[in-house]
Amino acid sequence: MSGAESDKPRVAFFDFTGCEGCQLEVVNLEEQLLELVEVVDIVSFREATSRREDDYDIAFVEGSAVRDHDAERLEEIREEADTVVTIGSCSSFAGINALRNDRDVEDVKREVYGDDVGQFDDVWEEAKPAEAVIEVDYSVPGCPIDKQEFVQVVNALVQGVEPRIPTYPVCIECKMNENHCAFERGEVCLGPVTRGGCNAVCVSNGLKCWGCRGLVPDANKDAHEEVLEEYGLSADEIIKEFDLFTRWQYEQIEHEDADPEEVVQ
Repeated sequence: MSGAESDKPRVAFFDFTGCEGCQLEVVNLEEQLLELVEVVDIVSFREATSRREDDYDIAFVEGSAVRDHDAERLEEIREEADTVVTIGSCSSFAGINALRNDRDVEDVKREVYGDDVGQFDDVWEEAKPAEAVIEVDYSVPGCPIDKQEFVQVVNALVQGVEPRIPTYPVCIECKMNENHCAFERGEVCLGPVTRGGCNAVCVSNGLKCWGCRGLVPDANKDAHEEVLEEYGLSADEIIKEFDLFTRWQYEQIEHEDADPEEVVQ
């Protein structure tokens, strides 16, 4: 789509419903960001530049879609971009925004907007990831994203190769870091079925895995069932923990008439 004379891919960032923390992580690359602009031409990035151009090759999308206008913008982005990449949990699988999906949307609007609730008539009953509206080529998960993983994805796209996002669980990284298992500290940890790539940062710092990178593909269900049984936990307990970030993913399982417990057993 690019008509630019430069051979560098033209890149644009777009924000929807979210905190914009993932874009902030890109800004936090600091000096490394200067290296990044050596290989890409950033033509639109509200948090970093006043430049605004609508001709771009790669679109990075942050935040969930929650209204008709969001869907229209996403469709315009998809039409213009050769490659669409979601960054962060909210755009990749609705993330924290989906926490309100089981509540009455009118109650939610009144709670958030109070007397101004009438200005938001087009808010959907559910917050949705970008892929629920348009085709997405790649996703960089996390809340927020890992900035070095983002750099790796950009470099891969520039080189014309497939970005590599880990498909193993966080538990693998915990073992590599020789962490004391969060289950042994009495925590309900989501590491066994959460996508790795974060270097187990939460568990490494004395916390538990909250599942912000979403469900790992083809999780080892038998192994996780053994962990749950060992620590006296039920599938229902683990599913409730996943509500924080991956409610949308579980809703899709239910819509497909699958048993959501099978994912975590």
